Order: sequence, then C-alpha cells, then structure tokens
Amino acid sequence: MKRDPTTGGSTSAPRRALAGALLSGAVGAAAVLIAAGQTWGEGEATVGGSQLPVSASGSSVSGLPSALALVGLASLVAVFAVRRAGRTIVAAVLALSGAGAVGAALLGSGDTDALERNAADVMGITQAAVTGVSHSGWPWVSALGGLLLLCAGLLALSYGRQWPAMSGRYERVGRRAPRQAPAGTERPEDIWRALDRGEDPT
Repeated sequence: MKRDPTTGGSTSAPRRALAGALLSGAVGAAAVLIAAGQTWGEGEATVGGSQLPVSASGSSVSGLPSALALVGLASLVAVFAVRRAGRTIVAAVLALSGAGAVGAALLGSGDTDALERNAADVMGITQAAVTGVSHSGWPWVSALGGLLLLCAGLLALSYGRQWPAMSGRYERVGRRAPRQAPAGTERPEDIWRALDRGEDPT
C-alpha cells in the first residue's frame, strides 16, 4: 500500500495535528496571559536606612509576552478563515508569536528594573536600590506557554493546507434574480395602454 507523504502515511495525521494545534495554542495563550498577572520578582527597597518589600508582576516586567499571546490566539482563529498562501502566512505569524513570547519571558526571568521602578514609585523618589531579590517560576510558565504557541504554529505550517476552512455558503456569489410577475397577470401600465388603444382589458 502506497504511503501518502503529505500525511505521513496516515489519513488521520492532519486531524490529529489540528486537535494538537488547537489544544496547544489555547493552553499556551492562557498560560502566558495568566503568568503576566503573577509575581515574577520580589525584593526589599532600601532608602535612608529603612526597608520596604516590593514586588513586580509579569506585566510590569514586560508587556510583550501577553501581547504576543493575544496575537497568537487571534492567528490561531484566523488560520481557519483564510486559504492557500494566506493560511501559510497566518501560521507563520502564530509560530513567530510563540517564539517571541518565549524570548521575552526568558529575558524577563532575571529582570530587576521593574522592581527598582516599583520601589521608586512606592517611596516617591527617582531611584531606589533593591536588595534580596528573588524570582518566581512564573516567567518559566510564560515561556512554556510561548513554546506551546510555537508548536501550534509549526503544526499549522506543516498540516494547515489539509485542514478545513470556514464555510463559504454565506458568501455573496451573485445578485438575486429580479422577481418575475406570475404568468397570466397584467401589470397596471399594461392595463392603461390597453385603454388608450380602445381595448377592454377585462
């Protein structure tokens, strides 16, 4: 039996890829968005001999992962609204969004600038030193979510051309034909013309 190279020898491969892309894309975007609202770093601001605990959430460290997650989620939906080359482009955007989210999360995993900004805002000064800095595992959760988005994009690039598209039955394919008068009925203007000719239209 001849193997189909486009489906890896299995007709169910595109279906499995579709389910995997939907699941990984949705879970990945949710993980990035949830992680953005969690605490990524903590420390103590020191000024004038006093110390004050400060923390920084993922969104204050960088808004890029959550923004890219939204782009990736929109791209995952748009994959089914376009065809041919458009589907390939959208799938590439999905993959790039995931890769960007991974990179931004990893860069923010050791960031201290957000802690220093928050400390300065709390103390009402332009600059404050932060000591005893510790980082949580949420940046890695965000990076994992970005990785899932990247996987969804790669699946869409590999199998997207074999996935179904949105139905086109609602697309306007032509104008509706003008309504015809029923056979055997006369229009009002025909009756007046008959009267002008001296005919009895009845």
